[in-house]
Amino acid sequence: MSKIPGMNIKFDPASPLSADYLYMIDLSLPKKQDVLQYLDTNGAKPAREATAVVFHGSKNIIKEYVVGPLPNPSYHHDVTVERYKREIPLTARPTTSREYILMDIFLNRGLTPLRTLMKESFGFPLSSYDIYYEAMPKGVESGDRQTWIGLCRNEEGFDIHPVGFEILVNHKSTNFSSWHVMKILYNGQYFDSVNELKQGYEAGTVRKIIYKPVPNYASLKPRKKPTGVGPQQFYAQGKRFSVKNNNIVYLDWSFAFGLSPLRGMRVFDVRLRGERIIYELSVQEAMSVYASFTPTLMFTKFLDGSLGIGVCAYELVRGVDCPYSATFIDTFHFKDTGTPRRLRNSICVFEHDMGQPLRRHFSEIVYNSYGGLSNSALVFRTITAIGNYDYVWDFIFYQSGSVEAKVHATGYIASSYKFNNSFQFGHQVAENITGNIHTHFLNFKVDLDVLGVKNVFQTKDMEFVNVSLPWMPERHAMIPQLVEAQLKTEQEAALRHNTKTPRYLHIASNKTNRWGHQRSYRLQVFSNTGDHLPESQAEEKAISWARYKVAITKHKDLEESSGSLYNQNDIWNPAVDFSKYIEDNEPIENEDLVAWVTTGFLHIPHSEDIPNTVTVGNGGGVLLRPHNYFDEDPSIHSADGVYISPGTEESCDNNRVACLAQETCSPVLEPFTYHGFS
Repeated sequence: MSKIPGMNIKFDPASPLSADYLYMIDLSLPKKQDVLQYLDTNGAKPAREATAVVFHGSKNIIKEYVVGPLPNPSYHHDVTVERYKREIPLTARPTTSREYILMDIFLNRGLTPLRTLMKESFGFPLSSYDIYYEAMPKGVESGDRQTWIGLCRNEEGFDIHPVGFEILVNHKSTNFSSWHVMKILYNGQYFDSVNELKQGYEAGTVRKIIYKPVPNYASLKPRKKPTGVGPQQFYAQGKRFSVKNNNIVYLDWSFAFGLSPLRGMRVFDVRLRGERIIYELSVQEAMSVYASFTPTLMFTKFLDGSLGIGVCAYELVRGVDCPYSATFIDTFHFKDTGTPRRLRNSICVFEHDMGQPLRRHFSEIVYNSYGGLSNSALVFRTITAIGNYDYVWDFIFYQSGSVEAKVHATGYIASSYKFNNSFQFGHQVAENITGNIHTHFLNFKVDLDVLGVKNVFQTKDMEFVNVSLPWMPERHAMIPQLVEAQLKTEQEAALRHNTKTPRYLHIASNKTNRWGHQRSYRLQVFSNTGDHLPESQAEEKAISWARYKVAITKHKDLEESSGSLYNQNDIWNPAVDFSKYIEDNEPIENEDLVAWVTTGFLHIPHSEDIPNTVTVGNGGGVLLRPHNYFDEDPSIHSADGVYISPGTEESCDNNRVACLAQETCSPVLEPFTYHGFS
């Protein structure tokens, strides 16, 4: 990028907003067909390429360039119009670190005339007005760059310490001297300028907030000294998975992994017993829509994929975020950093006993036996701390051939100052603090390749039918009947949240198992989402993927993601409108299919969200389950199986657990006993 003729690219995050600034470098994914030819038919290895995102402050536009081949690039191509069908205006850019620094300077200078108010109302010392949360998107129409900023106390968990002062700043210009205040909210009253508020405050015509110190209810420091350590896991025979470069092998599973700076974690080429099941499984977007009496949250719609989900995957804490014995992996990114940034221990991998048997049966009728299998699975995890919220992202690989993608939310709620006793938009959760109602929608991309790329989308469900009893024809009974369908087009297969959806959704091959049934994988979605933003709203196009519980599209390399870097700040004219993927209504029979799965939950904050939200009950996900894919449950071949019959209760032949206490690497254990047949 530094050698391109005619470009004066800056790399330093402190560069002026008017500079041509290299904001991000990311992997440019190769075309799927080229990858499959390389992996499956010994075709040529695709060139490794990067995407470079440049904020051309000198021209007020944003460009994306593909640069390659790596590691010694010799070419670059402007791919902006190819990817987005138009140019991207500079106002669509995320807020850079330089812009945040300038905003801090602007606030501390601009609010200096209010130092008496700040001291008397909030206890703020002079020039200490740079702890805040901000509204997104930045404005009310395309081209805007004006942000409501809510001041907060300088405390741990400042997100739930708003003070009742919000200010609207126009920072559209790349010339800092042109920035200006558009509006101020103080104690529920709006003012057009700093001077208007200052004069009213000094004249006594403004309802005042009187500062009262409060203890920090947001602190996560334990209320009493920790003295306990919870149960720990250990590997009795060593770890049964291996990590080499970006590849993981676990029992019969193998896959490649990565961490996109924008989208977060993803895996590719997922195989079971050497057979590809999934080409790509990836996080796509995390979105929330808020409500409030105050402007900073009233209009806010957070699109975390535009902020960067992957760049917020910070170091994981051993023994809390992941089991103590987990394997940890570093990641790197180049996003508004000027140089690659290393995030230590930002991925963890561990095998986990899920706490219930994967399958089991005890029989004392006719034949005495016990057979079972513990549910040990591989967990691939990141945790992203994006502003106030922390998301725990898991991909889980089960011995039954299932793969689960799920997410749980924790962290701090976003909140607003309570100006009155109306709780239309949430509950009071602390002194003068309202926890605001909001939605969480999470989107996954699931590119299943079931025995190849020629797949169909099928649904299965049940209905009751009235049948005559064969042995008593005059009698009838209502019994459930299998109902099956195969959907033919993308619009048919765009399954909205507000309509009844068949309970079984399948990506299927035309190939059959031993019993003549089409081999398939089922998409089983776990979700408790709130209502989606009405489509009449201009901002809805940027989050149109959230209309659908599941949407099936024909694979296209240019339909790589459901969102973009630019959707947050040009939400009214988004660079990626997911509904366009469905609008062309392409046929989906015997095609390479992609499932876009949306899950999530409605969050009505309550007092137990203080100090912060717990993961229990706050999440969702999708389970990818084999359905007639195998001739039998593949876990029957697991080396972990246990089988006990009368007389073998203490034998290790079909029950390795019976001799676990004798293993040299085991901690001190009680001896194994079983009396089920007594």
